[in-house]
Amino acid sequence: MSRFDSKKPPVLAIVGPTASGKTGLSVELAKRLGGEIVSCDSMQLYRYMDVGTAKLTEEEKQGIPHHLMDFLDPTDPKGYSCADYARDAKSAVEDILSRGKLPVFCGGTGLYLDGFLRGGSFEITDVDLDLRRELTEYAEAHGAEALHDMLRELDPEAAEATHPNNIKRVVRAIEIYRTTGCTKSELDRRSREVESPYNALVLGLKYRNREILYDRIGRRVDMMLSDGLVEETKKLREMGVFEICITAAQAIGYKELFPYLDGTATLEEVTETLKLATRHYAKRQITWFSAKPYVTWLEMDGDNGIKDFEDIVNNAEKLFSETGFCDIIKY
Repeated sequence: MSRFDSKKPPVLAIVGPTASGKTGLSVELAKRLGGEIVSCDSMQLYRYMDVGTAKLTEEEKQGIPHHLMDFLDPTDPKGYSCADYARDAKSAVEDILSRGKLPVFCGGTGLYLDGFLRGGSFEITDVDLDLRRELTEYAEAHGAEALHDMLRELDPEAAEATHPNNIKRVVRAIEIYRTTGCTKSELDRRSREVESPYNALVLGLKYRNREILYDRIGRRVDMMLSDGLVEETKKLREMGVFEICITAAQAIGYKELFPYLDGTATLEEVTETLKLATRHYAKRQITWFSAKPYVTWLEMDGDNGIKDFEDIVNNAEKLFSETGFCDIIKY
């Protein structure tokens, strides 16, 4: 019998922008609360992509079991969807709870966490690889805007919410309509009407001074480069990962280095490009999580700069013990 006894199983999630400190906090909370970590990062799922995704080393895990990390082959053409993640996360959570442990989600892929918290209630459609290939080739031949126009005809709401350059999402939205006869927007509406099957406390890491976060991002990029990001990018490129895996091709951290590998830009130039792209990505993550009413914000900095790590952990643990879990996740 689990020591977390309630009508709904409990989960804790640590979310926020890249380089905000999610990893260190989640590991420490897992140690204190008897938890195991479930990765909620769309890139850390893939093998071989270690440096560019800031994947933890065994030493950094500090003996805490980590789930849904480093288990997918990026050269698998089938890909991996939000629905796949919701299914796999549910399985991992059930396994963790069965041993009386607390599932602690950690990551910045809000769409994945959203799908899991909804219980994967959206309809999971079969992947049509032939259609997906056809649509991707259409975009290559006619341009991303032409493919986006196709989506706009079928599902104007999804088109409005999806950038034309995000070809993977555009293709998936068209694929959903073609295979189910129902638009992605309608499936999303149905899923929002379903009450979450989990008692979830979602802690979002927040920086009052955005420059502190940007400084952390800059230092992380420098560290990645010193840890072999260029070499890893070259190896993945030689493996054909970026041609096969659309998710990897769009990931921040690799494509920005291509001009350097091609000899058309200096390392200093692509480093600055990467830092800028990462800052923009962090802004998008902040916007996403700020729109979610289920997020409880945890301030990482104060008037005198970033807070002491022990104080941050104590504050998070206090929120956990005092607030408990939300009975209903509202969207």
